[in-house]
Amino acid sequence: MAIKYKLKLKDLKLEYLIDYLKPILKFFKAKQKINNYDDLKNFIQKKSAWISQVTLYGYLKTRMGAKYVLMFEDEIFLGSINKAKWNIYVVALQDLSLYSISYLKNISQRHDIEKAKEIFLEILSQEEKNQMPTDILEKTKKEFDERFKKIDWEKHYKNLPFNNSALALYEWSPIAEELKSLDRKIVLNSMILKWDIIKKEFVQLINF
Repeated sequence: MAIKYKLKLKDLKLEYLIDYLKPILKFFKAKQKINNYDDLKNFIQKKSAWISQVTLYGYLKTRMGAKYVLMFEDEIFLGSINKAKWNIYVVALQDLSLYSISYLKNISQRHDIEKAKEIFLEILSQEEKNQMPTDILEKTKKEFDERFKKIDWEKHYKNLPFNNSALALYEWSPIAEELKSLDRKIVLNSMILKWDIIKKEFVQLINF
């Protein structure tokens, strides 16, 4: 089912500005220890939003250069950004949920793999209230279930666990294909490098 966008242009502009500034401001907040699964859920939700927004908007700004500000005047393009944002975000949620539980199981076998699914679905339930498009919601649930069944939980956290979200950034960024194909390696690396920051932070904050 096609996604329907009912936001007005001025609303899309405001939403874009909030999305662009929010992750930057959050970056400077004090880091909270991850003491339990609720803390882990908050970490996964916030960091997935941060990485999807920063990489998407960063890529658009880099590729568009001086024309970057003109996208505020293009309602269709703003709709494409909103669609890309959700599609990248849900894959980032998948990646970080699966990585986190895989890593925790490496530390202690007491961590249950079902927690990955539980956390992921709880976050989706919250995002549904934030107007996540229904088709994206249903698609990501199916994708997660398929990945969940195939994972080697003992090894997943160290076997390219964030490739899917890097590929999602490349796939969904609203840039002309002939230009995007030239950027493939740079786009993928930009996402992986930012995930490296989050991985280090995760390891430092784990406290349970």
